[in-house]
Amino acid sequence: MAAALAGDDLARSMSKSMSSRRSWASASIREVWQAPPDVFQRSGRQEASDEEELKWAAIERLPTYDRLRKGMLTQVMSNGRVVHDEVDVTKLGIQDKRQLMESILKVVEEDNEKFLTRLRARTDRGGIEIPKIEVRFQNISVEGDAYVGSRALPTLLNSTMNSIEGVLGLVGLAPSKKRVVKILQDVSGIVRPSRMTLLLGPPGSGKTTFLKALSAKLDDDLRVSGKVTYCGHEFAEFVPQRTGAYISQHDLHYGEMTVRETLDFSGRCLGVGTRYEMLAELSRREKEAGVKPDPEIDAFMKATAMAGQETSLITDYVLKILGLDICADILVGDDMRRGISGGQKKRVTTGEMLVGPAKAFFMDEISTGLDSSTTFQITRFMRQMVHIMDVTMVISLLQPAPETFDLFDDIILLSEGQIVYQGPRENILEYFEYMGFKCPKRKGVADFLQEVTSKKDQAQYWFRKNQPYRYISVAEFAQAFNSFHIGQQLSEDLRIPYDKSSAHPAALVTEKYGISNWELFKACFSREWLLIKRNSFLYIFKTSQITVMAIIAFTVFLRTEMKAGRIEDAAKFWGALFFSLINVMFNGMAELSMTIIRLPVFFKQRDFLFYPAWAFSLPIWFLRIPISLVESGIWVILTYYTIGFAPAASRFFKQLLAFFSVHQMALSLFRFIAAVGRTDVVASTLGTFTLLLVFVLGGFIVSKDDIKPWMIWGYYVSPMMYGQNAIAINEFLDERWSDPPPIPTGEPTVGKTLLKQRGLFVEEYWYWICIGALLGFSLLFNCLFIAALTYLNRKSLKHVISISSSNVVSTLTGIDMALENTQGSSSSAASVVKNESKRGMVLPFQPLSLAFNHVNYYVDMPAEMKNQGVEDSRLQLLRDVSGAFRPGVLTALVGVSGAGKTTLMDVLAGRKTGGYIEGSVSISGYPKNQATFARVSGYCEQNDIHSPYVTVYESVLYSAWLRLAKDVAIETIYVAIQTFIYSLLLYSMIGYEWKVEKFFYFYYFVFMCFTYFTMYGMMAVALTPSHQIATIVMNFFVSFWNLFSGFLIPRPLIPVWWRWYYWASPVAWTIYGIFTSQVGDKKTPLQITGQPDQALDTFLKGYLGYDHDFLIPIVIAHVGWVLLFFFIFAYSIKFLNFQRR
Repeated sequence: MAAALAGDDLARSMSKSMSSRRSWASASIREVWQAPPDVFQRSGRQEASDEEELKWAAIERLPTYDRLRKGMLTQVMSNGRVVHDEVDVTKLGIQDKRQLMESILKVVEEDNEKFLTRLRARTDRGGIEIPKIEVRFQNISVEGDAYVGSRALPTLLNSTMNSIEGVLGLVGLAPSKKRVVKILQDVSGIVRPSRMTLLLGPPGSGKTTFLKALSAKLDDDLRVSGKVTYCGHEFAEFVPQRTGAYISQHDLHYGEMTVRETLDFSGRCLGVGTRYEMLAELSRREKEAGVKPDPEIDAFMKATAMAGQETSLITDYVLKILGLDICADILVGDDMRRGISGGQKKRVTTGEMLVGPAKAFFMDEISTGLDSSTTFQITRFMRQMVHIMDVTMVISLLQPAPETFDLFDDIILLSEGQIVYQGPRENILEYFEYMGFKCPKRKGVADFLQEVTSKKDQAQYWFRKNQPYRYISVAEFAQAFNSFHIGQQLSEDLRIPYDKSSAHPAALVTEKYGISNWELFKACFSREWLLIKRNSFLYIFKTSQITVMAIIAFTVFLRTEMKAGRIEDAAKFWGALFFSLINVMFNGMAELSMTIIRLPVFFKQRDFLFYPAWAFSLPIWFLRIPISLVESGIWVILTYYTIGFAPAASRFFKQLLAFFSVHQMALSLFRFIAAVGRTDVVASTLGTFTLLLVFVLGGFIVSKDDIKPWMIWGYYVSPMMYGQNAIAINEFLDERWSDPPPIPTGEPTVGKTLLKQRGLFVEEYWYWICIGALLGFSLLFNCLFIAALTYLNRKSLKHVISISSSNVVSTLTGIDMALENTQGSSSSAASVVKNESKRGMVLPFQPLSLAFNHVNYYVDMPAEMKNQGVEDSRLQLLRDVSGAFRPGVLTALVGVSGAGKTTLMDVLAGRKTGGYIEGSVSISGYPKNQATFARVSGYCEQNDIHSPYVTVYESVLYSAWLRLAKDVAIETIYVAIQTFIYSLLLYSMIGYEWKVEKFFYFYYFVFMCFTYFTMYGMMAVALTPSHQIATIVMNFFVSFWNLFSGFLIPRPLIPVWWRWYYWASPVAWTIYGIFTSQVGDKKTPLQITGQPDQALDTFLKGYLGYDHDFLIPIVIAHVGWVLLFFFIFAYSIKFLNFQRR
């Protein structure tokens, strides 16, 4: 009730009881004329009253700061005795809050209006004026640019052409192909406080854009003209996002948080506005006048006026009036996690803004997913807030029931971006009768208003039988309204400027955020810690992965096999160091997907001024530090001495510091990439590209001395280079590598010789420089992450117009806008005729009946409810439900929001993956077999989950074809083209021998490598419950494959107990194939220091294990890897289901 507590915001109602020091004259008339009660009956009450007066007198003597934090709660004991307890309102327990709410709102439908009246009465008696906001909009026009038809689809060709045209358009060399779309056209009017305003209009009429324009939420790429003022002040003079609240029709919440936690966090960030200052002034006046307020109202007002509380009483109030108290401690849930119903989620979106101190509300389609009864109740509560607390409120509803429609005071009817009517609800039918249209007696007024401006439906409402009907356009309606008496009065009101001096000083908010920076940080920090705990499985899984990989690493590079001190001993140490480095870096890549999934909610809350980007980012950074320390520590503790690195304890801790710094750098790098990419596809592509650059320029794959001079800058800006230098310096400058080299190299020790050969730094002080650089990169990437979140907006598919047979429907920044279109009608009509001429087969159809008997459904009691004192182990959602559906009979399943409609449908359709089901379900008398039933049934869920990158037609066609194999084929064609270009460039750059056979082999192995990695990615996603887990699993096996690929350590040098896994690494087969096909047949002699010359093919076979005669099996094996991953993927998506339902 953000707004009601605009009234709260401003102070509260006065109490009915007077202080014990009042005179006889101040007593009530009822007390004066009432006969004296029996003295013995009175004594108990008098004792309780005396006790209350004494405690209240003690509170009144406290300093203002303490007095505003103390209240009194009344409790009736089991023996009937009334006890008055003094409480600190900032530390109310669960039971105290429940007790207070029960005393205020025992039956919310009956008591809410009384409660608000008591609040207002206290404020009025104290002489405190409640701020009011009048919103005026004059000559508002909104338009944008959008591509039309197939050009609007986000294909590779269209994206390329759009980018090129955009660049050319900047210099004026090419005109834009976009079409101008007018969303709102010269709309003017007034939204007054204390009057409920209903915004009506058909889909695509511009309602969302209108509400966003009033609440200063329009996208920056829209062109806006006209003026919106609050109490005569334009948007630049105050902070409209906090003065008013826009409630979106899209439900974006963290599924891991409960309903109560979601609203508590919102209320904590939005603050209490001027409630505290108003309460302080009201309390001062009451104290001077000797007035004692109603203890319940006083406690409520004090509890809701304290900013920065983790949990607030205002949350309990909003939960109560929105009917969310029954699911307050249930997770909100998401696509993969069981949670509250769709209707309840919609109410959470509404409650998220009501808990704040806003004084004007603009609510967009708040009834989606709600039954008419619940919509009526919520609208009635909103009406009470508006009328009693002088709130300003506009609510957009698509099809309100008649009883809901009658709750509103004013109506704004919008059609095709123009206002057809704005004024009192009582006069709207009069206006349309003035225009010649009459609403039938048994027709809902709201439905009539939606249809009367439609060309298709308008004629049926024409009632002037003596005049021929003609279509009245929206523009004509809008023009005629100006001559109607309501329109004339509105124009007259708009001509008189609002008197700014009459505005309440607390009406408009000038502070950007609701609480201090420190409180914002604490709020975001506590929420981030909560999300980490709720996702503990993810972090445990991630830590387990690095633990397993560390165990594998030390068994491969076991110290019994690791000789040290000589140049020829260094190869395995280089491999172990580099493998450790890439593992710690890859372990941070999961941060990318974990950040991406958080961004939609962040962008919503950032734009609503819940908190700035830094308040969201810093807790993530700080809370990842102990995680980095744990994961780096596990790796170093398990691998350092078992592999046999430098034995000095100082070297151990220096390697730990190096890996910790690398891990922190990697986490911050991937967070930054996620913030720049903002979508899974873009961010993953950027992340992979960045990793490749960092690896190539890191100093291991390509030595510093081999990097071209014009690319040497890349070496110094690669964070991995500093990590590579730090761990290498720490190892090879140890005493055991201090012997002089056998052959003069210009360096005094073997260790420095090894470092010099790799182009690394050879002085000890460079270790600390590298550590400083890594921490500097971490700081830089975190600052860039904050900057990206501050200035970038959420990516969305917008500026799209698709042409249909009779109109152009545009989706522009989420707004549907219908436009008349005279083009294309002939071609579409021809297509209809063509389609009608086609005939298909007549398929046999067997009608089926479905019966269910004594169905019960239970789930395990949520931990949050157990924490609230619920002792039952299971929560029953369906209770002894029986019924039957017959063929040829259309059955409506109705019930209030949260009644269990979706749960019943899930159970009958066999979609539940958890919980406990009792009872029987039969199909035409036979027990239901789910495998068979799934083939003959269709289940249309309420959640709209679709790919955003396909058209409606393509989506329906995909469902009809079930074209899995075709999709894979399409993907393979794309990979083939991509790898051909890549192979052509890479083959020529490397300088391989130009022979058709060799190029074909090279292209084949690269193509198959791309393909099996694509199949592997699909398989990993299908086998795991979330993208984050899939990323962790993929990184684990990629690191595993790289370790045994023959690159870090040749196959003959791999310990015999691990050598078998060389053949289980697809990367090893690819490297084997490329090496063997390109140079495996060459007899060129090689000169090897300390060894006799030998032919290249002999060296490859003896040292690396590559045999040219094994080339054909390598070719066949690649096909096997692709088929293996594909069939596992296909099996997984058929039989595995990770949705928690």
